[in-house]
Formats: sequence, C-alpha cells, structure tokens
Amino acid sequence: MTGPLSGFRVIEMAGIGPAPFAGMMLSDMGAEVIRVDRAGKADLGIDMPRTANVSARGRRSLVLDLKSPAGIRALEKLAAKADALIEGFRPGVMERLGIGPDRLAEINPKLVFGRVTGWGQNGPLAAAAGHDINYIALTGMLNAVGPAGKPYPPLNLVGDYGGGAMFLAFGVVCALLEAQRSGKGQVVDAAMVDGAATLGAPIFGMLQAGLWADRRGANLLDGGAPYYDTYETRDGLWVAVGPIEGRFYDLFLQKLGLDDPALKDRSPENWGRLRDVFASAFRTRDRAEWCEILDGTDVCFAPVLSLAEAPRHPHMAARGSFVEVDGVVQPAPAPRFSRTPGSVQSPPPEIGHHSREVLAEWGFSEKEIAEALA
Repeated sequence: MTGPLSGFRVIEMAGIGPAPFAGMMLSDMGAEVIRVDRAGKADLGIDMPRTANVSARGRRSLVLDLKSPAGIRALEKLAAKADALIEGFRPGVMERLGIGPDRLAEINPKLVFGRVTGWGQNGPLAAAAGHDINYIALTGMLNAVGPAGKPYPPLNLVGDYGGGAMFLAFGVVCALLEAQRSGKGQVVDAAMVDGAATLGAPIFGMLQAGLWADRRGANLLDGGAPYYDTYETRDGLWVAVGPIEGRFYDLFLQKLGLDDPALKDRSPENWGRLRDVFASAFRTRDRAEWCEILDGTDVCFAPVLSLAEAPRHPHMAARGSFVEVDGVVQPAPAPRFSRTPGSVQSPPPEIGHHSREVLAEWGFSEKEIAEALA
C-alpha cells in the first residue's frame, strides 16, 4: 500500500450508500479498511454481483454478530487498535448496540468516529427514513436541477456521494490530522443535507446577489443559457458546449459558421433565438464530425458520452481514468498524488472471507477468534 493514508486503520460498519463509498475512497488512498459485515443476510439496498459492487472494493470483510457479547467484545478490541470507525446507521443504532462513540472513546481516546446520515444526528427529521432524493429536496438543490417543468434527481451524486460520502471522508481525514496533534479523537457528523447545501454554496451566493433566478431553466448554469447546454447532432447523439467567456463564445460562433451580428447579443431576451440557431447548426453534422471540428479548441466542447463509451475516450484512456478489476471496468482512484499514488487494493470481498485472517493480524488469540466467530 503506497497511498497517502497508508498505515491508517479504519473500521467500516457495513451499510449502503455513502458509508461504503467513503470506505472505498479511504482504501483507494492506502488506508487499511476492515468492513464489519452482518452475520446474516440483510436488506442493504440493490442486490448485485459481488465483483460489480465497485464501492466495496479495496477492503477485507469480517463477519461479527453484534447482537452477541462476543461480537461486541471483538469490535471493541478492533476499535482499540483502529484510527477511525465509520458508520451510516440511523442515529442511536450504535449506542443501542453498546458501541457508540462514548463507549469506544473510553477504549481508544484517539479514535475518530465518523457518522453519515441523510438528515444528521439531530433535528426534527433525524430519526426518519429517507434517500438521496429526499435529502437534496430539503436543501433546494433538487429544485434547481432539471427543465423548467419538473425537477429531476441528478442520480444519487449530490446527496449520497457528493454531500455524504465525500464529506464523511474529508471529515475523517481532517479529524485524523487533528488527532495527530491533540492525541484525541472526535465524532464527525456528516449529514447529506449539510453536505449537499454546502455544494450549493456558489449558487446560494449568486441568488443573494441577484444573479440567479430561483427557478429551473432560467440561469447561466442550469441549461437556461443556450451557450451552456447540450445539442442533438444529425445522428441522434449529443454534444455539450459551454463557451461562457466572450472570446470563447466568438470562437464558438466562428467554428459553427455563424456570422450573423445579431448572435452577439447574449441577453436573456435573445436566448430563445440563439438556442434555435445553435440547435439547427448542430443538426447539420454527426457527433463525430463535430468532434473533429471542436475537440481540443477553446470552444469549451465535449461529446456527451454514454457510460459504456466514457472509458474508451482517448483522453480518459491516456490518463488511465478507468481501470479493470476482476473483469469489471470502473473509475480509478482519485485524486492523484505525485509521490504516494493511490490504487485499488483488491476487488470487492466475499462477505466474511477474511474474518479469521483479520482477527489474527489484529492480535486476537485463537481462543478470542473462536469466540468472536462462534
């Protein structure tokens, strides 16, 4: 393991959504992440083949029965030697099991306890169920995405992964850095409502400055502006353009062969006409032809690739932005480091496959291993 987090030990309580994604991120950066799985089959979201469960990559799996005293003792002993623990349960679940942050801090005062939920650890909605679409709805972000008629969920990227997992991983690393100085751990409360709202900080700023209309499809960055939008090509495929700056916009008009002086007027009142002109222009060529004309120029252009196409694009291939693990093509670890590069440590594990191996490495005796796994 050569990543910047090499040498750090993290316990991940098995779950769905943001906690596993954060575990993947920490593992990709070199941390040793041990996933504690349930002893029995649990309803953990979308069922999929093990090797395709990309966010489970890079760690080993240990099965413990946390409803048994032996399982709790084993988790406590692991926590005593860990740098961090992350979990994504509803508030109070870990406390009811007897392994909440206060208890584990008694065992390991330096332990960072990372928690991620949708609504947060407190507040009127804290105990309610929900999913990404609900959390981002509460922040105003969902209302800002989609065409003028109806908001559309931007996959589960804004809540689960951007607002949840990435803020959890960032918070854990911040707390680990602070613990190196203070010798004390702390609780990281990563709420998707907080993270998603924070992702929208520039938009909220523009709204307060009067530079953003509080409705969909009426703004510079939400598809309202015709020069920051997608267009269908002659072969039914799509391209994306974003020449916001004046000099880029002038080049854009030149490359499209548009020389009407009226197209220089980019005021909102002229957006409808501009969009019609641009749409007609793009329908005159196939996507590949537009790529030949516009790729690599300052027009701010890219083809709209499908998920299957993206790994094969020459730029993505040159950077190694995707890797293949056990026959599954998936995004490579990011960001990149000049001296301590991250890497995918292993494919997703079989549940419980490493139970005995992990306990032995973490200093359990044969008797303790037998008790923990009984």
